[in-house]
Amino acid sequence: MSESPSIWEVRLGIHATRQQAEEIEERIVGLLCPDPDHAPPCPIPWSVSLLHGSGLEEDAPYPELVEQAEAEKHLRP
Repeated sequence: MSESPSIWEVRLGIHATRQQAEEIEERIVGLLCPDPDHAPPCPIPWSVSLLHGSGLEEDAPYPELVEQAEAEKHLRP
């Protein structure tokens, strides 16, 4: 039985500077569409957006990520 396509959201939280986040976003775009000059449409339609934590709908997004970043900050020389 074949499943019909529908919209899925893959969420990724990162603790990074704006520049680092933009570089990661570019890498993700390269994974989704490795040939940006191909004739449309993409085999799998996609969209990507970069949001700062303050722009997210949740009050405290990714609490485990914040905790991890704080712990690792104390481990760095």
